[in-house]
Amino acid sequence: MMEWILLLEKSIWFGLAALGFGVLFSVPTRTMAAIYLMGAAGGLTKVVSMHLGLGIVMGTLAGAAVIGLLSIPAAHKRHAPPPVFAIPAVIPMVPGILAYRMMLGVIKLAGTVQPDTYTQVLSETVNNGLKVLFILMCLAGGVAIPMLITRKDSAKHIRFHTLIKD
Repeated sequence: MMEWILLLEKSIWFGLAALGFGVLFSVPTRTMAAIYLMGAAGGLTKVVSMHLGLGIVMGTLAGAAVIGLLSIPAAHKRHAPPPVFAIPAVIPMVPGILAYRMMLGVIKLAGTVQPDTYTQVLSETVNNGLKVLFILMCLAGGVAIPMLITRKDSAKHIRFHTLIKD
């Protein structure tokens, strides 16, 4: 039971962080409650997925997909574009500590490293860097794919019809 309370606490912090980024980006006030709920839902999805053994990359993809899916109806209800909701809500899932560790490893590798620890430092640096890369790709894809799927007309289709009418 205590584990689930801690998971819910983390989702509250994800929501507050999303709200902070919403304030930072000066989004309309009418969108703040939805941004909080989406940040909390996406963060809860990520944390629960990781708790169930899915891993940080796939958990992040699941959380970003939840945010991307929730941003579509919120955009219609609050009369704002979906990125207004999705971007502040997804930013708290950016892997800052992994990027920091990767940069520390790069700095160590650029300096003098003992030959016996060089392989370990290189391995940890590449591991952290690849995790950062894949997590960022999952964040972008998880938010963008639901928006692309739910579009009624593609940009190519819209341009084609405007050329025919002229």
